[in-house]
Amino acid sequence: MSEAAAAAPARARRGGALGPWLALAALGLAVAVAFGVGRYPVSLADVVRVLAARLTASTADVAPAVEAVVLQVRGPRIAAAILIGAALSVAGTAFQGLFRNPLVSPDILGASSGAALGAVLGIWLALGVLAIEALAFAGGLAAVACVYALGAALAGRDPVLVLVLAGVVIGSLLGAGVGLIKYLADPYNQLPAMTFWLLGSLSATHPADLLPLLGPVLAGTVLLLLLRWRLDALSLPDEEARSLGLATGRLRIAVVAAATLVTAASVAAAGIVGWVGLVVPHLARFLVGPGFGRLIPTAALLGAGTLLVIDTLARTIAPVEVPLGILTAVFGTPVFLWLLARAERDWQ
Repeated sequence: MSEAAAAAPARARRGGALGPWLALAALGLAVAVAFGVGRYPVSLADVVRVLAARLTASTADVAPAVEAVVLQVRGPRIAAAILIGAALSVAGTAFQGLFRNPLVSPDILGASSGAALGAVLGIWLALGVLAIEALAFAGGLAAVACVYALGAALAGRDPVLVLVLAGVVIGSLLGAGVGLIKYLADPYNQLPAMTFWLLGSLSATHPADLLPLLGPVLAGTVLLLLLRWRLDALSLPDEEARSLGLATGRLRIAVVAAATLVTAASVAAAGIVGWVGLVVPHLARFLVGPGFGRLIPTAALLGAGTLLVIDTLARTIAPVEVPLGILTAVFGTPVFLWLLARAERDWQ
């Protein structure tokens, strides 16, 4: 074993306790910047006064326009970015551990493709915003249910590999469905809306959108946190995990269900947001090591801060808003290449 590889566990132990606090501090800084910058600049003191007044049910000593910007415009958008970034990162962390593959992302089982098909179908049928989000959410859950049913029917000696291949097949089929609906859509009204949704955005976030997002994200994340110690064992080969007394089949279903729930809710609220669920788990693992007890909370904090920074850039770097999917790709590609260059040993 090389000296670098031998020193890696010690470095992970030293940074493990500090990593979550660093991620939390970065998230706090990102929140402060996100509230203050934009076409209508708001000072940090005004933000604090507005939030303190809301928490104490008193009257804020600021202009009504400032209060509206903080509570009605930026506040819901910041909360949504935090929830979605944390959800995608936690789902990516869980899937990478479950499939024992560092290249796995939250859409590996077709959740994003199913949600995309549901959303473009709702736009094509000229449904309302809530109906489109509901169809996207249901489409994501249905896609993963089909993948898991197909994987269970075809399961052989390697159920994990069969599940991944089933996800690739179903995802391709759903992608074809999305392409068909886009081809049939009105090119002047419906097609631009579909394209914009598929690129990802939080520009239409309202306070009423937070509760439908919070429920699934909170439920799935709490379940994964409760299973964090079992996820450590599930990263082992199935024979070794079963020898430790784990019911790997039922545990795998629980992990897939929780990760799919948060992924489908996130995609339904913001569209397709790539790279966050792939790259952020690697950053968290670099900070705290592979143990899921610290890895999941750290990934959630890092993912929340990462997507919040990207969304802040999306609404401030150009005269028109830049879709999240474009900026996450610009962020994710060089960071992932840097992580590959820094890798001194296997990700496990």
